[in-house]
Amino acid sequence: MNNYSIIIAGVGGQGVILAGNIIGDAAIASGYDVKKTDTIGMAQRGGSVISHLRVAPKIYSPIIGENQADIVLSFEKMEAARCFNFLKPGGIVILNNREMPPLSVGCGMEKYPTDEEILSVLRQKTDNIHYVEGTGKSEQIGNTKVLNIFMLGCLSQFMDIEDKVWRDSIIKSLPAKIVAINISAFEAGIQSVKQQ
Repeated sequence: MNNYSIIIAGVGGQGVILAGNIIGDAAIASGYDVKKTDTIGMAQRGGSVISHLRVAPKIYSPIIGENQADIVLSFEKMEAARCFNFLKPGGIVILNNREMPPLSVGCGMEKYPTDEEILSVLRQKTDNIHYVEGTGKSEQIGNTKVLNIFMLGCLSQFMDIEDKVWRDSIIKSLPAKIVAINISAFEAGIQSVKQQ
């Protein structure tokens, strides 16, 4: 079994906490121990949200220190750069191409950082950056609220958890009426990474 220290970053309302819960459920169903903690910014909707999630045969603490995250899964571009200090050298970044400055850090900014500015920060530690069009793909599927599940599809390609287990965890975590569109988003996330 592998060990995974994962930072999930985004803005309130993007489903960061639900995504972390589904990862945890899928990992437990696969025989892993899981510890998770969430940090919610100034406002639940619009504030910065970060989840620390550790998955391994045995875990004693959920907190991920500097240079310890194997994966940063970011639903918003600037949030990936803000979590740069957690990423270990050579770690994996899965980055959604979405500008949505959180209220807690967006106020007072002269301008939003360019893609190249954000990527140059991340490249100080890794070239293993997967830049995905999660928001655009979610719109094509029919609802931008499935972004978090699309991003889980991307993440699934870097974890030793079977696709069926991921799907089962998604199905049991969501109301039946929205399962089908979310499974479509998960499949689209898988394909997005495979096509890179």
